[in-house]
Amino acid sequence: MLIAIDGPAGAGKSSVARALARELGFAYLNSGAMYRCVALAALEHGVLAVGAQRESPPPGALGALARALEIDPGGRGGGSQGRVRLDGRDVSEQIRTPEVSEAASVVAADRDVRSALLAKQRELIAHGDWVAEGRDIGTVVAPDAELKVFLTADPDERARRRAAELGADAATVLAEQTLRDERDATREHSPLAPALGSVTIDTTGSSVEQVVARIAGLAHGPRSY
Repeated sequence: MLIAIDGPAGAGKSSVARALARELGFAYLNSGAMYRCVALAALEHGVLAVGAQRESPPPGALGALARALEIDPGGRGGGSQGRVRLDGRDVSEQIRTPEVSEAASVVAADRDVRSALLAKQRELIAHGDWVAEGRDIGTVVAPDAELKVFLTADPDERARRRAAELGADAATVLAEQTLRDERDATREHSPLAPALGSVTIDTTGSSVEQVVARIAGLAHGPRSY
């Protein structure tokens, strides 16, 4: 069985998906970690710069890099919180820096990168039971998933969650989040949107356990939603 969970940053996708995978004994795929790996590699190889030095990368450079990388997003073995590996090295902490987060938003809008990672993601989830989360799992990666869920939450609460996770200022996170939401929703390739036939769940004011219980109930119950 495949459960696809999509939604914007701060809606609780990662926390809910990891916990749900543990609850059900499924493997867990964090597709966002894969984009972050490409972003980290792009920064390290000088293919991409952010901040004051930001400029467009050479045509095709990001896609070629994405295809060449060996990415292990972890998460196998019953939803364990595995370590993320890039070309064999553990980058679990490196991919969570603000610089990589900014670069990942740029990388995710690149058609060639999305095509390269789409192939890698589909190969990963082709066998076994998975909880896969991201921004286009139900719409692009696995539109035939048995259960598709779109998580959302109040923008202020999403920003507070991200700020607590990153140790950053909530107002700054909210401003950056607004820009990222706009990019994600309006990008030409795989824009962020609920998948056809998905169940939208507003996580505002809900605990991870409450959201997991609701999705687990959908997974176990009749497909009448």
